Amino acid sequence: MFKGLRSFLITLGLMFLAPFVIYQAFKNEEHPWYIPVLVIGLILAVAAIVMGFRSVKTVVDGFFSKED
Repeated sequence: MFKGLRSFLITLGLMFLAPFVIYQAFKNEEHPWYIPVLVIGLILAVAAIVMGFRSVKTVVDGFFSKED
């Protein structure tokens, strides 16, 4: 269960970082690094979504698992 909570903290960081990076990319469309920064932002956004599902699954598994 603590592993899932740690994963939630990483997810929270990604949830704030990804929109910030995407916003910075769109703010500087004429810059030569526009496409690489936008791709990094989109990768971070997908990672936030995937990490969100994984951390929810980890917490639920930890909460409902039987301790032997």
